[in-house]
Amino acid sequence: MLARVALILSIWLVGHGLALAQSMEVDSMLFAPSKYLLLDRGLQFRITKSINSMYNFDFPSAERDYAVLAIQYPNHPLPEFLVALGYWWRIEVDVTNEKYDATFVKYLDRSIAKAQAMFDEDETNKEAAFFLAAGYGFQSRLYSERKSWTKAAFAGKNALKYMNLSRGEEEFNPELLLGDALFNYFSEWIPENYPLLRPVMALFPKGNKELGLQQLEQVANNAFYTRVEAQYFLFRLYASEEKEPFKALQISEYLHSKYPNNPYFHRSYARHLYTVGRWTEAVQQSHEILARIDNKMPGYESNSGRYAAFYIAQFNDRMGDKTDAKKYYLKTLSFGEESESQESGYYLYSLVQLGKIATKENNKSLAKKYFKEVKKYAKRKHPAHQEARDFIKKNKL
Repeated sequence: MLARVALILSIWLVGHGLALAQSMEVDSMLFAPSKYLLLDRGLQFRITKSINSMYNFDFPSAERDYAVLAIQYPNHPLPEFLVALGYWWRIEVDVTNEKYDATFVKYLDRSIAKAQAMFDEDETNKEAAFFLAAGYGFQSRLYSERKSWTKAAFAGKNALKYMNLSRGEEEFNPELLLGDALFNYFSEWIPENYPLLRPVMALFPKGNKELGLQQLEQVANNAFYTRVEAQYFLFRLYASEEKEPFKALQISEYLHSKYPNNPYFHRSYARHLYTVGRWTEAVQQSHEILARIDNKMPGYESNSGRYAAFYIAQFNDRMGDKTDAKKYYLKTLSFGEESESQESGYYLYSLVQLGKIATKENNKSLAKKYFKEVKKYAKRKHPAHQEARDFIKKNKL
């Protein structure tokens, strides 16, 4: 049970780590000279371009700058941490793909080791504690995604320890707001949605979802530090938990316009256009995503293709173009199989729709094949499983 809480804690702790990267975008006149490299005004100016390159999936440009930084500051955890953050975004595009895990952990380990050396030399060093909290927080998040609960719990425990030690430096306080916002939201949301975790969550400070959203909005609208990451979490919460699709669309549209080559923001923008019924624009963005996959643009892969192909298929289906609908439902299946996402909703509903089309075309054997696949991959309580059973019964397949 404790290990599962690591996933909750990692969301909070990663917020603190992500705040670190965005802190580089602060105005050069905001702070007086600081003993901490993180708050060096000249460095802040230089890193802004690199951070923007990273969010726009131009990793070579960002990492060239980070390599120079590593030469200039060989004993500081910042360069390795920034490289690790770039690998996290590679993972974020498709969290089921583990090919970047080892590299991500390698750079985090290097950053943690350098931060630990700084901390051992001076246990009052808030910057060292901050990097330790961020590094262990990201490790906890990854291990939670991989269901390595023991590793996640260990990393989460370390992150909490150093996060508390990093507090108390006035200049860092705005960076900590994102993490506080996420914890406020999820520490109330988790007990509501996972009752078995209520006794465990009772051990932690009481949260407040409404306050968490307000804090996220505050960061997203006003902060120099954590604006992009707060917007990322906001559009996800508005889309899935708060049922505010137009707010989710507004944020994802902004992020896609600012970072047009970020496949996660691109895919999210298409998804939110589709959700609010702006079908023509959703199809346009989806075709662009598929073209970028064909052109092997960085980060554009089968997971994004599964989304895009489904939106195009749905549009053609509703317009009565069954030929193109079939074509793109089949593409959805192909992308789903490539990413091993057969249990995803887009994959299952593509099978359902292909089964219905085959039935209308009087190809009952093919229809049975599609519905059999739905029942194979969907859990019995899944709506697609129920829809398939009802359709089979009604049409006597």
